[in-house]
Amino acid sequence: MATYLYERIPGRPGEEPVTFEVQQSMKDAPLTKHPETGVPVRRVITGGFGFVSKGGSAPAPQRPPSSGGGCGSGCGCH
Repeated sequence: MATYLYERIPGRPGEEPVTFEVQQSMKDAPLTKHPETGVPVRRVITGGFGFVSKGGSAPAPQRPPSSGGGCGSGCGCH
């Protein structure tokens, strides 16, 4: 089962959407109404890491300092 993020579709201009999570099979169709209240909702698409980056790219992962070894060809692996 996957966990999906949904938000209530605002009914008035300036109204903030309310978000909630639902566990569903990946085969299930996205919800169109809140399961308890029946208000219109939409699925929120998020990044594969579970967050949305605002502007720019994420920093590259850092490798711990090498204690020797490696290929020695100047490739930056150590």
